[in-house]
Amino acid sequence: MTEANDRPILKPADFRRLSKFIEDELGIRMPDIKKVMLESRLHKRLRILSINNYSDYCDFLFSDEGLRKELPFMIDVVTTNKTDFFREPDHFVYMENDVIIPLLQKKDIPVHLDLWSSASSTGEEVYTLSMVLNQIRFNNSNFSFTILGSDISQEVLQKARRGVYHKSRIDNIPLSQKKMFFLKSRDSNSEDVKVKAFLQENVQFKQLNLMNRDYGINRKFHIIFCRNVLIYFPQEKQKKILMQLYNHLHPGGYLFLGHSETITGLDLPYISVAPTIYLKPIS
Repeated sequence: MTEANDRPILKPADFRRLSKFIEDELGIRMPDIKKVMLESRLHKRLRILSINNYSDYCDFLFSDEGLRKELPFMIDVVTTNKTDFFREPDHFVYMENDVIIPLLQKKDIPVHLDLWSSASSTGEEVYTLSMVLNQIRFNNSNFSFTILGSDISQEVLQKARRGVYHKSRIDNIPLSQKKMFFLKSRDSNSEDVKVKAFLQENVQFKQLNLMNRDYGINRKFHIIFCRNVLIYFPQEKQKKILMQLYNHLHPGGYLFLGHSETITGLDLPYISVAPTIYLKPIS
């Protein structure tokens, strides 16, 4: 069944098949009112794959090859509205006021922190961290940092490396910070903005699947953000990922999860210090 322009229609049976998978495996509710949204977002994937209808797309997605190759792209499509600058802002307030500033006040020696945004998507979280940390550095010459951003999708990492966003993406940022951290396009017809170069100086992006046994990272971090990604995995895989992140934290380091996530019931060695914020104890 297609419209007059031959654009495929997501049939109810195929929507139920997809929505059940998304809810069971990713933890994202897909009620009937989201059918049009899902159809619209997946339409691009059908075009890229040269698949004519959603039934064939479902068959491919749920095949061994599809789960290996297409699932990451489907996840990207489903979760594209889940990233933003200064999302869950109390995390950044806690990081600054309860972690970094007290550390700077305790030490007269240079302080260097390594941070990891482990599900960085198109880079908004990474550049938010860079904004917060650069503002701290402006007032503390003895402070330095690096930020690693990682994601399973090369497509979103390419966007993150460019650091170019539609101006609507920074609507929630105060005007003073917009001027401090973003450049308008020289093209008067463009509605894009770009993060300033100094925000990218201490930032690196890397493709990484959190389900891998070896992340290929040979250093530890003082702060790890792993927000709104654990909901994609069943509990036993959540525990595996959280332990791998634990092993990549310095003792005394902090893990930040999304506000809908918790480690309750997973029997992990983290210490809860605030809602969805956890500490690796110093043994």
